[in-house]
Amino acid sequence: MKPFLKYISISFIIIFLSSCSYFNNFKRNNNNNNQELNSKDINMKNKQKLEVKISCGEGNINDFLDKGWKIKKEYSEEKICSWKSIPANNKCNIEKDKGCKIIKPDKIGIETFYLLEK
Repeated sequence: MKPFLKYISISFIIIFLSSCSYFNNFKRNNNNNNQELNSKDINMKNKQKLEVKISCGEGNINDFLDKGWKIKKEYSEEKICSWKSIPANNKCNIEKDKGCKIIKPDKIGIETFYLLEK
């Protein structure tokens, strides 16, 4: 029985040692692949990207276009530009009773998003 246990313990040790060398080789191969991918990513990283948001007609992107940025994508959404407070009913005094104040949109504009690339 004892020789059988020695054989099993030696085989486990051999399997353990061989698996460690396998994982070391696996890590080396992955590092080489990552280096190849990183060299490709460097070429891609030369392109700079920027997202500019213009809300309710305030601002423009002409400064960016003059500096060499190009519009890659553009999309717009409706946005509430300002809010106003109104009384909930005719008997309500907004200054004295805060519970009767209703806030509702005053001006609705357009918010434009620009994805720029250089």
